[in-house]
Amino acid sequence: MALAPALEQIPSSRPRPKAAGAHRLAALGAVTTLLGLVAILFGPAISWAETPLRLPGQITDEVGALDATEQSDVQSAINRLYDEHRVRLWVVYVSDFSGLDAQSWAAQTAQLSAFGDRDALLAVATVDRAYALDVPGGQGVTTSEAESIRVNAVEPALRVQDWAGGAIAAAEGLNSAMSSSGGMSVRTLLIGGAVVIVGAGGVVLYSRKKKQDRVLAGIEAARNIDPEDKAGLFALPLPTLDERAKEILVETDNALRSSQEELDLARDEFGDQTVETFTAAFEKAQSALAAAFTIRQRLDDAIPETPAQQREMLVDIITSCGRADRELNERVEEFDGLRDLLINAPDRLDALTRNMVALTVRIPDSTQTLATLQTEFPSTAIASIADNVTMAQERLDSVEQSVAEGREAIALPPGKQGPAVSAIRAAEGALEQARSLLDAVDHAADDIRHAIATLPAAMTDVEAGIAAAAKFTEQGGAKLAEARAAAEAALESARASQDTDPLGSFTQIVKADAHLDAVLAEAQESHQQAERARQHLERDLVGAQSQVTAASDFIGTRRGVVGAEARTRLTEARRHLASAQQLRDTDPSHALQEAQAASALASDALRLAHNDVSQWESRQRPGPGSGGNNAAGMILGGIVIDSILRGGFSGGGNWGSRGSGGGGFGGVPRSFGGPSSSGRISGGGRF
Repeated sequence: MALAPALEQIPSSRPRPKAAGAHRLAALGAVTTLLGLVAILFGPAISWAETPLRLPGQITDEVGALDATEQSDVQSAINRLYDEHRVRLWVVYVSDFSGLDAQSWAAQTAQLSAFGDRDALLAVATVDRAYALDVPGGQGVTTSEAESIRVNAVEPALRVQDWAGGAIAAAEGLNSAMSSSGGMSVRTLLIGGAVVIVGAGGVVLYSRKKKQDRVLAGIEAARNIDPEDKAGLFALPLPTLDERAKEILVETDNALRSSQEELDLARDEFGDQTVETFTAAFEKAQSALAAAFTIRQRLDDAIPETPAQQREMLVDIITSCGRADRELNERVEEFDGLRDLLINAPDRLDALTRNMVALTVRIPDSTQTLATLQTEFPSTAIASIADNVTMAQERLDSVEQSVAEGREAIALPPGKQGPAVSAIRAAEGALEQARSLLDAVDHAADDIRHAIATLPAAMTDVEAGIAAAAKFTEQGGAKLAEARAAAEAALESARASQDTDPLGSFTQIVKADAHLDAVLAEAQESHQQAERARQHLERDLVGAQSQVTAASDFIGTRRGVVGAEARTRLTEARRHLASAQQLRDTDPSHALQEAQAASALASDALRLAHNDVSQWESRQRPGPGSGGNNAAGMILGGIVIDSILRGGFSGGGNWGSRGSGGGGFGGVPRSFGGPSSSGRISGGGRF
């Protein structure tokens, strides 16, 4: 394996002495033959150390760690990460790290593979039992999140030799971290579906029994995942996900069948109206389950789906079943209460009778209290309670009738006693209203006297609020204007009726004042925020301008090697800066946000540009006739566009047009015009 880098170092176009070339070919042939003999004689017993390498694809399996299904699952997780965040995860399995520590091996492999700031690497040494997860900075993954992915997700899977599970954990962990604004939560990323073990002779063997054990363990763990937790479900291996989907379909179907039977019995006993809410919940659950069965049928038909499609559909099945379960469970307590109400009906009816008698006794006293109020206050002041005693007596008569109907119902045979539930509920509602009506009469005198005493202060408070609202019209907008108008109307009404209806006036004033205070507080906070924004805006505008200028200067003087990502960030930074400058006088809060966005984008642009320049410099291999530092500087500065960027490297360390055989410097001078005329090319990383 170490021969590949050596072969790449042999120039393809530079002339070599024939004798030296013959000696080299002979030496290479001898080494190749020797290696072949060793492989034949000792292949089963020797595990070759793997030096850092340039990865040919996003999954490199040098030790046969994955079978076809597992490789497909890992690739699906890698694809999801790229589709959602444009970050490439590269996974490599080797026997050991050739005497290097895991981080150094991963760093050298990343460098040889020309990774950029959107490439992550998971390297696993299956024999040495070591690993490294290298995550690029600037992609929204914090140091603590990366550590959590490694320790809580990847490492537990690798400890049980679940090589596929470790890779899926890395992909889904990064996906979750990049998608979350409040930090990621590693839940079930360590659940895998297959196991690889190393036998005594060094040969990698696949254990079907252990794989089945892992699948069963995965299903058990999957049962603890909330069906609404799509991120956790997506982290499951495909076989585990499929089994869980089948299992939850059966569970939900059984639950709905049992619920249907209970609902039919309740309908017969209590009537359609009583069980209306339960019927609606059942129909929603039934619809969700039907959708899940439809998806299952599509999975089981003759039309194949890709692993990614299968995973998406299986997650939909589980979430649909979870939705059906939730619809039913939200009504369980109420449904059980319906049964309990019937079981305890005799006791409930007795309690209703006692409470009815207690309120009936209050009727004469409340009648006398109302008569006293009529002599003390104007009729308009007590208009809201004038009919309360009469209405309370009517409610108590209704309670008495409902209690009688309930007792008749519970005397019926079992299965016919459902009307008792409706009678008890009607009696309870009427009893509560009767109590409230009598309480209002008893409290009226105190309430009216309190209103008379405090109404002037309340009116003064509203006047102050109206005056304050006039100062914040711009910040409060239409909402504040409406609240101010309502307060003014309440104030006018209170002035007109404070003597005839002090309680009503007081109630109206208090309500309008509370609403005005709430809206006014929002407007005042908005004003304070605007003031704070003005104080910070000038400082942040200067900072943003400095960041944009620094990034622009750096990219402009190195535009020959800076790629599209850095330029995109810079362009966006300029747009946000221009917006901030335009809004600085009319909307300082928004302008401050724009300035801060410009500063952040410019900082990103400068960092990305630095990365591009560093990668370009690391690839330079000065050689005879290469043109020296002056030529490289012209390329770096974009004065000419190096033909190597257009695929024109001819070997031998020189730049020129394709097939020229080397020698000289064949760049394209900069000129006015688009990319096709000037030779500018937008670059990118590996894919």
